[in-house]
Amino acid sequence: MKQTTTHSGMHGDPAHLEGQRGPVRSSEGKSSSIMVVDDQPANLKLLEDMLQQLGYVVRSFPRGRLALAAATQCPPDLLLLDINMPEMDGFEVCREFKSRPEVHGVPVIFLSALNDIEDKVKAFHSGGLDYITKPFQLEEVQARVETHLQLQELRRALRRHADELEEMVRVRTRELADAHARLKILDLAKSDFLNLISHEFRTPLNGILGVGELLLDELDSGPAAGELGDMFEQSRRRILSILEDALLLTQIEVEAERFVSQPVLAQAVVSAAIAQASELAQSCGVELELAPFELPAGAPPDFDLILGGKDLMVKALRTLSEAVVRLSAPGQKVRVECSFDSRNIQILIRNSIVTIAPSALARFFEIFSIGEVDTLGGNLGLGPAVAYRILSLFGGSVTIENRTPAGIEIAVSLRRAESVTAAPALAS
Repeated sequence: MKQTTTHSGMHGDPAHLEGQRGPVRSSEGKSSSIMVVDDQPANLKLLEDMLQQLGYVVRSFPRGRLALAAATQCPPDLLLLDINMPEMDGFEVCREFKSRPEVHGVPVIFLSALNDIEDKVKAFHSGGLDYITKPFQLEEVQARVETHLQLQELRRALRRHADELEEMVRVRTRELADAHARLKILDLAKSDFLNLISHEFRTPLNGILGVGELLLDELDSGPAAGELGDMFEQSRRRILSILEDALLLTQIEVEAERFVSQPVLAQAVVSAAIAQASELAQSCGVELELAPFELPAGAPPDFDLILGGKDLMVKALRTLSEAVVRLSAPGQKVRVECSFDSRNIQILIRNSIVTIAPSALARFFEIFSIGEVDTLGGNLGLGPAVAYRILSLFGGSVTIENRTPAGIEIAVSLRRAESVTAAPALAS
């Protein structure tokens, strides 16, 4: 038989609650709204009086269906729900609350004179968060109501904070996308500008170089004319090299995606690079030697396949070889050796006399380090910086260090192209 709790049977007197702390309020400062559902008028009146005296907005309903309809229109902050009711018991009402998006998050405290553990478990399984046993203890009701309203407000604050963070992320993402688009436009504009400058620079430069050649042809043959001719040719090559390297650096920075990696034979790349660097080595009186290229015992023919663009890789290795040549004295030998491991091919370029100051060594591959390294064979220009970026573009790396007791060593590491069968064209 259903137990009815009346004012006279209540533990505690609502009057003594006067003067206690105020109600839990929302972030907007409004008093929290509490919905009470109980089919016993005495219980409704009791809870309504007590909660209103505490400062809460209270709506009372004798049936679950009426409460559901009202809650859907104006969700409460907390639901106090009796279990034993006609038409829909408290478990059904709670499940219905939890199935509706409008009131899904409303915390539910069950009210019942039932003390059976199964009823309590069923209450929690249906979506309830707490359980108050009749007859009510006013202090207990107040404490549990305040606790769950505070938790509800904390959950709302957390959701608001999460929403604000999501909005901040969306705004920041849009800003970054816009900034990226602007930078892309600026990069393309820079690339177009440099291409334009290159074209416009070459036109008058070709005129100057042509006039210089004509003037040199008019000179009488002799040591002085030969020396001027050599100076002119070195300057011409240096100007054109810096111009081409600057454009290549810009293209790598702005349009890296246009450079496609393909498997190429490391032996072909290294051999071509050394062959091209040999001209400078001869003019500097330096012997440039390539050690025999030997694959590990039992390695397949395509073991020395690397990933990259052949022409650019040749340029990078030629540039680094020429740098070591320029750092070598006449009569000295520069040796190039290759070794293998399971993932990489390492190329070492060494001499055994000249060393570099530590400060210049640390900035060897930087763009703005031009002129910091004095060489017997002329300025290194942008060559080391270009080589570094080419190798990085294709997953390789390069370092430089002074050897003991003397000399320098440039170590290049190239990534092997695993599980790729060499095509006949790659060996050419």
